[in-house]
Amino acid sequence: MPDYDLIAILGPTASGKTPFAAALAAELHTEIISADSRQIYRGMDLGTGKDLADYTVCGKQIPYHLIDIADPGYKYNVFEYQRDFLTAYEAIRQKGCLPIVCGGTGMYLESVLKGYKLLPVPENPELRARLSGKSLEELTEILKTYKSLHNTTDVDTAKRAIRAIEIEEHYARTPVDERSFPALKSLVIGVDIDRELRREKITRRLHQRLEEGMVDEVRQLLAQGIRPDDLIYYGLEYKYLTLYTIGELNYQEMFGQLETAIHQFAKRQMTWFRGMERRGFTIHWMDARLPMAEKIAFVKARLDGI
Repeated sequence: MPDYDLIAILGPTASGKTPFAAALAAELHTEIISADSRQIYRGMDLGTGKDLADYTVCGKQIPYHLIDIADPGYKYNVFEYQRDFLTAYEAIRQKGCLPIVCGGTGMYLESVLKGYKLLPVPENPELRARLSGKSLEELTEILKTYKSLHNTTDVDTAKRAIRAIEIEEHYARTPVDERSFPALKSLVIGVDIDRELRREKITRRLHQRLEEGMVDEVRQLLAQGIRPDDLIYYGLEYKYLTLYTIGELNYQEMFGQLETAIHQFAKRQMTWFRGMERRGFTIHWMDARLPMAEKIAFVKARLDGI
């Protein structure tokens, strides 16, 4: 049997990777580490698609990590994710279990699968002032001039693009310390969902989450004192629902623009994962439509080297 240190499950939004990871964790008697850049925030539940009920399998609660660990408004970063991932990973390994990392944030996944050596990046007020008047399109073009590992998948607002440029500029000017990060032998499983099925599920989930109170969730966050700009920073649901809540979009505009943005986001996720393959990762792609038992058998066969 190949001696793996970690199982990684990745896939675009609406691919069903979380319920699959939970079912696999139940089968292997292990725990899950989330790799989602927005599910770390408390109170941001419907908009980030936490679906915490997915972590209960046949009445058993599957332990999960790196969900609900930061307050909304905080700017969590990849350096912190590496640090927190290692803490969770080592705790699971000490129990004699094979950890599962599951998510769709490509940079988070790649940073731990490859063990990139990262540094915390402070704010650069001068750079921020210089970029403050530029459009998202202009900022995206600037970001493309940097040859680095940082993800542009979630950069769908000017504020996020400026932060991404700030990170790139810091790394370009600051030598990265050699710091230990374990070289993990990982079995990487990709959940492959047909494009039309993915689009159908995205639209259905968006209707469902709006019916479940996603607008009220945003209103509650604003009522707690979170600034609109800070919610818009997180992009996707929080960007468009905030714009609707503060009156800058009507409901139809909000829904249409958000639906399009989520479809585009899922496409960018797949582009990132295909890029991982070009960068040397072996991803074992599995059809999202397979029955759960067949999905689990798919992984177990590869754990056995079949």
